[in-house]
Amino acid sequence: QVQLVESGGGLVQTGGSLRLSCAASGRTFSNYLMGWFRQTPGKEREFVAGIRWSDNVTNYADSVKGRFTISRDNAKNTVYLQMNSLKPGDTAVYYCAAGNRVSFWSMPTSYDYWGQGTQVTVSS
Repeated sequence: QVQLVESGGGLVQTGGSLRLSCAASGRTFSNYLMGWFRQTPGKEREFVAGIRWSDNVTNYADSVKGRFTISRDNAKNTVYLQMNSLKPGDTAVYYCAAGNRVSFWSMPTSYDYWGQGTQVTVSS
């Protein structure tokens, strides 16, 4: 059974940093694309960043480029999202996702598995 478990969310002031973790289990993810999405009430789930496990290729939403960094640790089967220079607009529930037939990185429907989400709140 595939499980994605996020952690690391919390409350931080504007300009602060957080590191989210996504621990993956239940299968081999070497052929998977791992993504981070975020969602606020009443809005659609938004792509934040993605990483291809096989070759470490990454992709970011324009809104987070230069501030967020996605990475992976093969030994721990864990994907990270380092978030720096946080803004109130980054406040959302952040979700980890995994898919092995992802045509469009930014489309939530391309992913097969999702975590339960972790809340990130940035105060002004």
